[in-house]
Amino acid sequence: MNATSEKKGYALITGATGGLGKAFVFETAERGYDLILTGRSEEKLRVLKAETQAKYSALDIRVYAADLSSLDDRKSLYAGIERDGLKISLLVNVAGADIQKGLMEYTQEKIAFQTRVNFEAAVSTCRFAIENKAKKLHIVNISSVSGIYPMPYFAIYSATKGALTSFSTALREEMKGKGVFVTAILPGAMPTREDVKEQIQGQGLWGRLAAKSPQSVARASLNAVAKNKRKVVVGFWNKVMRVSTAWLPTSWRLRFIAKRWSKISKDAF
Repeated sequence: MNATSEKKGYALITGATGGLGKAFVFETAERGYDLILTGRSEEKLRVLKAETQAKYSALDIRVYAADLSSLDDRKSLYAGIERDGLKISLLVNVAGADIQKGLMEYTQEKIAFQTRVNFEAAVSTCRFAIENKAKKLHIVNISSVSGIYPMPYFAIYSATKGALTSFSTALREEMKGKGVFVTAILPGAMPTREDVKEQIQGQGLWGRLAAKSPQSVARASLNAVAKNKRKVVVGFWNKVMRVSTAWLPTSWRLRFIAKRWSKISKDAF
């Protein structure tokens, strides 16, 4: 099976070897994009390239291993893409760390890692992509519904995702008339890793209703790009949650979130 014969240029996907990243790889390939894939594991990238190439043989697929929390790795990634003369038509910032625990359970190193991957790296790759864009560039920044409100015991994640949504909205305005279009995507939980699946099940009916598959999130995101949307909350029940809780006093929301999330700790990185 091959992608459409109409090539759309290169799509740079960060966090490509994760559950959502891989969904974006196949969805962009299906839509005719050549691929620039990055992730921390060179071995996983090679496997993903072979799997994708087997299904979409006509595509040009480049892989560059990089830890996006490292400034040096980002510089090497950018230098490799520039050296190969690749121009970017679509940037999908998927890479992120969903560490979940109270602040005092973090080490200083873990604080730096999560904030750099979730926010700093996304901002950095946006700037690089704009400098090395094709005639037009679409940017998709994967934020989260967790960034809509402050979340005790998930504070760093929610803060970085809230910052990414704000940054995306502001950058979109800055780039008007410059051939750059920015869309922020706010999904809820996705059943990717086993620990995430267990967490979704533990949240009962609401957790199961609000969860969306990585494939559906990738599809909805690229559909939003086609419509040049500014910001999209993915999933009907996530939209309902946002609207139905907006009127609640902040103190009520904080108490509810703290009670619920203080019972969950997650450090998958």
